[in-house]
Amino acid sequence: MKLEGKTAVVTGGGTGIGMGISRSFAEAGAKVVIVQSTLEKAQRAADELRAEGHSVLPVGADISRRELVQKVVADAIKEFGAIDILVNNAALTGSKVSGGFLDFPDELLDRTIDVNLKGTFIMSQEAARAMVGRGGSIIHISSVGAYAAQEGAAIYCATKSALFGLTKTMALELGRHNIRVNAIAPGDIRTETSENIVSEKKERGFSGDYLRKIPLNRRGEPVEIGATAVFLASEDSSYITGETIVVDGGFLIY
Repeated sequence: MKLEGKTAVVTGGGTGIGMGISRSFAEAGAKVVIVQSTLEKAQRAADELRAEGHSVLPVGADISRRELVQKVVADAIKEFGAIDILVNNAALTGSKVSGGFLDFPDELLDRTIDVNLKGTFIMSQEAARAMVGRGGSIIHISSVGAYAAQEGAAIYCATKSALFGLTKTMALELGRHNIRVNAIAPGDIRTETSENIVSEKKERGFSGDYLRKIPLNRRGEPVEIGATAVFLASEDSSYITGETIVVDGGFLIY
């Protein structure tokens, strides 16, 4: 198995795309630390994977708080001995961060930046410090929203675009430590959060005029992002760093 003997930390790893990544990692042989904002969500996901025979540690933490992130890293090392892989998947997304640019509230602006960008930065710092001397792979989950504007999603698109620069700069600085840093930009992936996103936006008054069709004529599944994450975490991508792989069924090709 491609990730046999490796330990992976997946933020937001108990739901949606994150759960698809956690499952793919576990099936590839990795021990997985699932981080969620609430321990209950992490525990449910862990119980599901443990029932299938996988090694999983559930952790509850707000990744925008450094002291809690430091505890995540310490708990992962205590349980499994090291951290080899980090996936920064946790993010505020979907309807919970939808809003017109002119009316978007400061409180939600701050919280979105805290989770989507600040949390990714802090989690990466603390995990990378633990990887120095042994190497590793860090993967950010960006979005097609970083390439193409989405109506009612100004701050979401902005935070996901910021991950491009973070990916490249981290790759530049961490390469000397044999730590590779890449990103994945998913397209329209079927999750609980995004299941009814189009109708929900229309109900809230957005025009829906800027929707695209997907050339493959279907929505993606979380495990399809998981498969790409396994590739970036494994030796199959040993000479790839600083890159973003778009996984969108052709969403952005026209």
